[in-house]
Amino acid sequence: MTDAAPPRPTIPGPTKPLLEVHGIRKDFPMSRGWLRAPAVLRAVDDVSLSVAAGETLGIVGESGSGKSTLGRMVLRLIEPTAGTIRFGEADVVAANAGQLRALRRRMQMIFQDPSSALNPYFTVAQAVAEPLRIHRLAHGAADERERVFALLRKVGLSEELATRLPSALSGGQRQRVVIARALAVEPRFVFCDEPVSALDVSVQAQVLNLLRDLQDELGLTYLFVAHDLSVVRLVSHVVAVMYLGRIVECGPARQLYEEPLHPYTKALLSAISVVDPTRRPTRIPLKGEPPSPLNPPAGCTFHPRCSIAKPGLCDVRRPELVTLRKKSDERQVACHLAE
Repeated sequence: MTDAAPPRPTIPGPTKPLLEVHGIRKDFPMSRGWLRAPAVLRAVDDVSLSVAAGETLGIVGESGSGKSTLGRMVLRLIEPTAGTIRFGEADVVAANAGQLRALRRRMQMIFQDPSSALNPYFTVAQAVAEPLRIHRLAHGAADERERVFALLRKVGLSEELATRLPSALSGGQRQRVVIARALAVEPRFVFCDEPVSALDVSVQAQVLNLLRDLQDELGLTYLFVAHDLSVVRLVSHVVAVMYLGRIVECGPARQLYEEPLHPYTKALLSAISVVDPTRRPTRIPLKGEPPSPLNPPAGCTFHPRCSIAKPGLCDVRRPELVTLRKKSDERQVACHLAE
């Protein structure tokens, strides 16, 4: 498997993004006891992004950066506090129950832990057939059976596994069942929430290759969340880096990995393991732990851990996400000192 990002799909003419998110925010009220005023945890803070049809937007960052919360808001599994989400021509935030049900057929999710994502009492066939029944896509038992078998073959599973329970499958097989279930309703967009982090390293590449093959075959659009930058590089056309609920850098995958602009991105990339030690960048250690989103620092939220932060600037004024032209690409970065 190559370590390069996948080639960008060839789509003739200008294309409108399939997914557009603007100014999305999520606040969670937090109780701090009887004698203290309630606090607000801002998990996602004024995030805007877009994903073109047939492409993969990878989102990376440390645990607690808001990656999964952002993805779940896109699917309206979590209600946003503010902002807009458009999927094609549909307003996801304003959609009523009936409209949301129709949207869910076009927007699916692959969960992080396939063991908890599958009903332990459902056979493989029952799990894959469930969305077919919910959306009334199969015409009779014979059609349902053939659709289930076709989906299993598409994700590389034998039809003989159809009668087995999840407990009789390996982790990789369970995740393939989850993928087959997501594909059952013929979605256009799939939110992949850490889809390989619960799998053995030997199985991760197989599942990632499967996701790339399915994207090529079916024209799928992915929002791919992971904390492992090596994994994100394998599948993403565009990468966004999140820190404490905000995007701090975003750009084409190859360019971002080869020439990162934000100090946080540079530190994350310097920690990636490489086969050739002569290609390893100088390690940039991150000081301490990420600050609490209940009490974020003033100015740039990354400045307490940043090796190049300037007093009187970075600790006072919060940098906005601005567009910089780098060679043949445009990059968005939120840093006073980025050039």
